Amino acid sequence: VQLQASGGGLVQAGGSLRLTCAAPGRAFNNYVMGWFRQAPGKEREFVAAIDRSGGNTFYAESVKGRFTISRDNDKKTVYLQMSATEVEDTATYYCAGRLGPGASSSIYYSAEAYDYWGQGTQVTVSS
Repeated sequence: VQLQASGGGLVQAGGSLRLTCAAPGRAFNNYVMGWFRQAPGKEREFVAAIDRSGGNTFYAESVKGRFTISRDNDKKTVYLQMSATEVEDTATYYCAGRLGPGASSSIYYSAEAYDYWGQGTQVTVSS
């Protein structure tokens, strides 16, 4: 499945931004979807994930309560609503897709669990 991330940009600290990841391929609802981010000089890190139905979501502690992941299976799109942004949220954000649920939801936190990746969208939070 091809993933196309968009919605990045410049936002002031405390502001909001919504990222979108379109997956126009077939069977989008068979994919667990995730968002990861990578800041300059740092490793890629997990941000959020959502299961195939959208009924269960998973978050990194650093974004819990501020970011919301959601999906629209009819539109084959996953979203990341970013609120109360912090300078530390500055990074390139990547969406990722995993075919099938896997043995345990614990794997959703790991980049290695995902089969497909989008091209990344830059988010810059200014102070």
